[in-house]
Parts: sequence; structure tokens; C-alpha cells
Amino acid sequence: MSARIVLPLAFALSACTVATNEAPAPEAPVTSLPAVPDEPFHEACEPWDDWDKPARPFSLMGHTYYVGTCGISAILVTGEEGHVLIDSGISEAVPNILASIRSLGVDPRGIKYILMSHEHFDHVGGHAALKAATGAQVIASAAAKPVLESGLVAADDPQANVDHPPFPGVTVDRIVADGGTLELGNLKFTAHATPGHSPGALSWTWWSCNLPGEPPVCRRMAYADSLSPVSADDYRFSDHPDVVAAFRNSIDKVRFLQCDYLVTPHPSASGLIKRLRDGTYGEPGECQRYADKLTKALDTRLAKEAAR
Repeated sequence: MSARIVLPLAFALSACTVATNEAPAPEAPVTSLPAVPDEPFHEACEPWDDWDKPARPFSLMGHTYYVGTCGISAILVTGEEGHVLIDSGISEAVPNILASIRSLGVDPRGIKYILMSHEHFDHVGGHAALKAATGAQVIASAAAKPVLESGLVAADDPQANVDHPPFPGVTVDRIVADGGTLELGNLKFTAHATPGHSPGALSWTWWSCNLPGEPPVCRRMAYADSLSPVSADDYRFSDHPDVVAAFRNSIDKVRFLQCDYLVTPHPSASGLIKRLRDGTYGEPGECQRYADKLTKALDTRLAKEAAR
């Protein structure tokens, strides 16, 4: 197997941070898997559905698959020399994610890397259990590393006082910087630092191609982070101009991503279910429309704070 990390990635050389007593211990591999639902994702799921509600996996485009739940995304990209998983959802959803992966005929032990969007429990809470089940290396941003390893939200996160539940800590094997690329055989991912919703948030882009027997077409995939101005009740974004500036810069990055197909950590944040139902998934301009929506949400939040 040939796998390499291309600069500007930095290896995580220090020993992992030991989770505090407030965080659950890392989880053992999952051995009992539930059945996969028969009903298609866009028929069984509703917008903003439950985070642990099982969903039937499906191809987003070619060898890129949605293997998450109805309410939280997990993306599997299969390759000739191993596979990559982006996000793990909440820890309770891990058995469903593993069942979805196996139902596609993919052995979870073939997953070599687990990537992340942002370091909140609903998107990385299952990292420890999935790492135990697959043996994969965990890739994260420098800002997200201490959160993943402790299972506790960062003090400078806008949601620090939202009472996020702790999640099992997991060792981060490698750090990725903005613009860094991850290569595994025929797969190549580019990391885009998109802080705002959380300090260590990442978005990812890669090419996905049709499966054998289909027309030889490849498309640009984008997994763009949430970037919604959600916070604790007493947090004011307008009191943190550096965070607002990071938000706007991240939204601009998303706007100009190479993006034929867009997916987001919460599928309904980018209207995935609706787009699948009405046949508009993959229409040109998905990232631009998503960025417009994010800009409007941030402007609305700042206007409300100014009016108080």
C-alpha cells in the first residue's frame, strides 16, 4: 500500500493528551451491528432528523458514499489502496455507520484515515470507536487536536458554555494545515481551514469518479463545514471581531471551492434531502448558494446583537 501526507502537513509528534475524568474512556471495537434500513435515504429521512436515526447508505457520486445517519453526515470515499472516512457522528451512531459501510461490500478495516469537519461531539464523538474498529489514523487540525484527545469542547469555542456532553477521547495521529493534501493511492484530499463555527473546523475537497461500468466521468466533491453562527446564549460574536473575520474568510473560501457536489456535516444545512427528492442535487453553483445562505445567517445574527 502506498500512502503519503504531502506538505504542509505536520506530524503530531507529541504524546497524546490523556482525557480528563469528565470525558468517557475510549470505546472498544463494535462487534454487533444493526440491520440497514431498506427505504432510501431521501424517503426515510426528514430535514433536521434525529442524529442517531439509521439511514440507508448511497452513492453521492461514484465512489463517494453517504454512510451517516438521517441527521448527521459521515462520508466514505473508497480507493484502490484503502478508504477514507470523513466524520463519525455521535458515538451512539457508530454501529449504524459500520453496518452501512459493510452493506456496501466494504470491510471497515480497509479504512486508513478518519478525517473531521469540526470538533463537536455530534461530528467526532464516534472517532474513538471507529478508530478501534478500523485501525485507521485520525487526521485533524492543530486547533481541534486537544479537543479530540480530551473529548471536551475548547474554552474559546462559541459553544463552550452550551453544555456539550463529553465524548471518548481519541489519539490524533497527524495534523493537517490549511491547503494540506492527503494522498492514499488514487485518492487525494485537500484540507481547507474554515474556522468560525468552531476554532479548528476543516472543509475538504476531492475528485470522485463513476464506478466501473458507468460513463467515465469525474466530479469535484466538497464537504463544507457547518459555518453557522451558533453559540451559548451569553456569547456575542460582535464582541469577538477576530472570530467574525475568520467566519467571513471561511465563508469566502467555501464560496470559491471547486464544487460540483456539496455535502455538509448536517445534511439538511445544504438541503441534501430536498435536493435528492427534487432531482437538483449536483446542479451548478451549490457552494456559492451555500455561502450566500451562511453570509445571510451571520449578518442576521450580528444585526440582532447590535439591536440589543
